[in-house]
Amino acid sequence: MKPRLTIPVLTRAACLLVLLAAVSLPAFGQGCSLCYTQAASAGSRLVQALRSGILVLIFPPMVICIGFTVMSYRKRNCFSCQDPDRKASDLGW
Repeated sequence: MKPRLTIPVLTRAACLLVLLAAVSLPAFGQGCSLCYTQAASAGSRLVQALRSGILVLIFPPMVICIGFTVMSYRKRNCFSCQDPDRKASDLGW
């Protein structure tokens, strides 16, 4: 029998992954020379605008990916379950 990963183990692994991504130095800047030059020569308002823009561009895809992962996890065994109220003629094909 295959050992199954439990939810606490997966939660710990996810927390560790997030922690490692947050602490790693390459995650704070990717080294784009043009962006670095522009940000270094800009004032504090432009730097704050860049930070806000980065957050605006990061959060929607992150929320979509998390939602897709949660939906996939909840529906992972749906293909094998049979609904007793559903007839074969209700499949639509």
